[in-house]
Amino acid sequence: MTASPANAAVNTADLYDERGDELDSISLQFQSLGSHSHFSGPVRTVRCFEDNALVKSVLATPGNGAVLVVDGAGSLRTALMGDLIAASAVANGWAGVVINGAIRDREAIAELPLGVKALGSNPRKSAKAGAGETDVDLVIDGVTIRTGATIWCDPDGILIER
Repeated sequence: MTASPANAAVNTADLYDERGDELDSISLQFQSLGSHSHFSGPVRTVRCFEDNALVKSVLATPGNGAVLVVDGAGSLRTALMGDLIAASAVANGWAGVVINGAIRDREAIAELPLGVKALGSNPRKSAKAGAGETDVDLVIDGVTIRTGATIWCDPDGILIER
């Protein structure tokens, strides 16, 4: 694929048609919740369970157009990101956040210039103990996601560079 501006929308269906053998597709049905429906970039990872302290701390650092992928083990019992953390991600130059879990403040997040995919929402706050790991390999829906790989997200789904 030819180089395109960082803010150019990439359609995952077209990308898969062009590079299918080089890509993995996550089949979980994530909801598109941010104002940017199409987003992509290099991956950073967080693994945590019902504790968003690491999500908050990573998104408070320079994102340089990266996408944070958070494996919250699919839990919908607590939110791993709300509007304040999402606003921090915008301020720090993150392209987007993919959460295998829940967010809160959906309406406010939908107004932010950020790509967000999550399984759903829950108003309940998460723990703040800092339990979890950063920049580790994640496996979501059988797909391995590594820090530094490229991810592409749009309303059709999520593709990861193998």
